[in-house]
Amino acid sequence: MSIAVLLILAIAAFLAGIGGSYLGIGGGVFLIPFMTLVLSVNIKVAIATSLIGVIATSSGAASVYVRDHLTNLRLAMFLEVATTLGGIAGALVGLRVPELFLYFAFGVMVLYAAAAMARVRETARQRAYQAGAEPRLTERLKLSSVYFDQEDQGVYRYRVERPVAGFGVSAAAGLFSGLLGVGGGFIKVPAMNILMRVPMKAAVATSNFMIGVTAAASAFIYYPQGLVDPGLAAMVIIGVFSGTNLGTRLLEHSKASNVRFAFAVFLAAMGLAMLLSRLPGVSI
Repeated sequence: MSIAVLLILAIAAFLAGIGGSYLGIGGGVFLIPFMTLVLSVNIKVAIATSLIGVIATSSGAASVYVRDHLTNLRLAMFLEVATTLGGIAGALVGLRVPELFLYFAFGVMVLYAAAAMARVRETARQRAYQAGAEPRLTERLKLSSVYFDQEDQGVYRYRVERPVAGFGVSAAAGLFSGLLGVGGGFIKVPAMNILMRVPMKAAVATSNFMIGVTAAASAFIYYPQGLVDPGLAAMVIIGVFSGTNLGTRLLEHSKASNVRFAFAVFLAAMGLAMLLSRLPGVSI
């Protein structure tokens, strides 16, 4: 590809890094539509390259969120067992399924993520720890945690609910991460926030910590197949890592609810674009 195209990809990756680190979704939901629809990159190459970007997003964001005590490390390690196994399985499946299925699966999953994000409206205070016994597994593994929210300068202790269900959903997130190259955060964040009642910012930070491991497990499957383009991967890493630094600051100092709905609309537009691009007679 020409230098101009690679520079455009780096800019797109920068924006993907901002969005990916801000919402804990890895940035693949931005990069894959851009590479396939704008740059006409083969979708399997785009998926493999996107996984490299997810690793870069996680590396940049996780260090900041761990330092600032937003990440629930115990919960991340518990769920990562499921997502890693799912990621490997998803990559193996992705090598064997038709491209049309990948477009369809990506579009449907992104639309789901958009709907889930648009539906959530809680504040940190509404997710704070409430009286009552913890689930047995949560208590045994000490999954509940505390975090400081710079939005309102409050310290909140929260309880992790339904850990077994969360483990199962995380396995599905890993499967789609390996299959679609998107990190799985678009499933993990809503699952932790809605199903397990983890505050939104803590869910985003924890997802950012997890997606890199999940993506790395999947990338090891794609790399030997020659699907990782070094030039594309280099531009993605540079752009994503730079954007991640800005995305982490935005999350910590702004109200996520102010941008969540707009971002959900953007996700919905990308999902529809991926679905419509494969319909006969439709050109996007």
